[in-house]
Amino acid sequence: MAQVLEFKLPDLGEGLTEAEIVRWLVEVGDVVAIDQPVVEVETAKAMVEVPCPYGGVVTARFGEEGAELPVGAPLLTVAVGATEASSVSPEPSEPSEPSASSASSVDEESSGGSDSGAESGSGNVLVGYGTGAPAARRRRIRPERAGAPVAPAPAPAPVPVAEPVSVPAAAGGVNGRQGPVAVVSPLVRRLARQHEIDLRRLTGSGPDGLILRADVDSAIRRASDEATETAARPAAEPAVAEAPTAAASPAVASTAAASAAAPAAAERIPLRGVRGAVADKLSRSRSEIPDATCWVDADATELMAARAAMNAASGPSGGPKVSVLALLARICTAALARYPELNSTVDTAAREIVRLPGVHLGFAAQTDRGLVVPVVRDAHTRNAESIGAEIARLTELARTGKLSPAQLTGGTFTLNNYGVFGVDGSTPIINHPEAAMLGVGRIMPKPWVHNGELAVRQVVQLSLTFDHRVCDGGTAGGFLRYVADCVEQPAVLLRTL
Repeated sequence: MAQVLEFKLPDLGEGLTEAEIVRWLVEVGDVVAIDQPVVEVETAKAMVEVPCPYGGVVTARFGEEGAELPVGAPLLTVAVGATEASSVSPEPSEPSEPSASSASSVDEESSGGSDSGAESGSGNVLVGYGTGAPAARRRRIRPERAGAPVAPAPAPAPVPVAEPVSVPAAAGGVNGRQGPVAVVSPLVRRLARQHEIDLRRLTGSGPDGLILRADVDSAIRRASDEATETAARPAAEPAVAEAPTAAASPAVASTAAASAAAPAAAERIPLRGVRGAVADKLSRSRSEIPDATCWVDADATELMAARAAMNAASGPSGGPKVSVLALLARICTAALARYPELNSTVDTAAREIVRLPGVHLGFAAQTDRGLVVPVVRDAHTRNAESIGAEIARLTELARTGKLSPAQLTGGTFTLNNYGVFGVDGSTPIINHPEAAMLGVGRIMPKPWVHNGELAVRQVVQLSLTFDHRVCDGGTAGGFLRYVADCVEQPAVLLRTL
């Protein structure tokens, strides 16, 4: 007899209490193996695939894509041993149809041959844990082809999610079957829902046909232009034909004018997921940390020349190029060694400043999912080349949404290069609970007094926002001045390299 087991959204760690369903990996009727990923969810930290600890047939799913569920809420139900209950021989008139007993053997093979619900569960419901059972191919159970329908045990009361509505072949899929939509960002999905854009009818401009926000924005503009053209067509007709109606119905004309003058409804966007987590952290930073900002312009001409010399010396096949961000990160670690007050945090409950032994350097990265801050671990032990390689690796993971929660937490100091957006300066908000953030503007040619003469130099503005509880302006100014000196004269770094 089949036993229906309920799998709930597990605790994903890092203090997370909820997650948003991004994409279902199984459908009702699919056969799943122990620890097979069944759903992809987005938390405030990252996107992860959640494995199911049971092996059997999926009988119900709870929650549509885009829905937000709290930890402990039901995700799906699995009928363990359901196919064993349908062991009936095929009808003589259909010798070629597979029997339910053959489906049972496949199910036993894919679920590790478990005989009971208690033995089919791995018990490892946290992401990243599993029994190591081999992943089985997804198979759909079709009871109508068997000699008798499957008779699972009574399922729990919650209403399961309905089967997906069929979509015409032109809308997507392969061979007339509906396929998954190539969308990674939940923000893109939400934007499409708000404007009633069918993602299955879009062709993505990203890698492997990935649908980006720009694709949805283009579809929205096209729909708006078509609506405008449709509304403008009656106005192009001769006014004489409409005159009798307008004269006979002045009240209708008055109502139409009032509707045109009424303001459009405001758009409401939920603050959740990554955007919600960023909003909470920034609000907490401003409410708890008495921050102050100081800034300085620096001549980065020598730094750019040093970078060009480094990359030229490596040759065409000498490895990855050293980026400006990597050099600035190395300068930050050297500055923090001189001014450790800025590599600390404040324990408000104990009223203590906690100076941290190592530098875990965060760097701001803009992605389709919003602003994220990956962390380079033990940056104080790395040289510029090593830091650059790690920044490149983490940036690629951030763009594909594959950063783990551990790679987004634990930073002690943040470097924010907003110059890539074409701006000169800013007043950065400290990444709570850190004590400081260095902001870097764009490097651009400007008139500058060099060796007593006016010249065109590569100038950059550096901004330091710091927690005034951990240090005074003298310490913050000394840190920023040392960073500027290293930018203007990279040879200053030779003492610490």
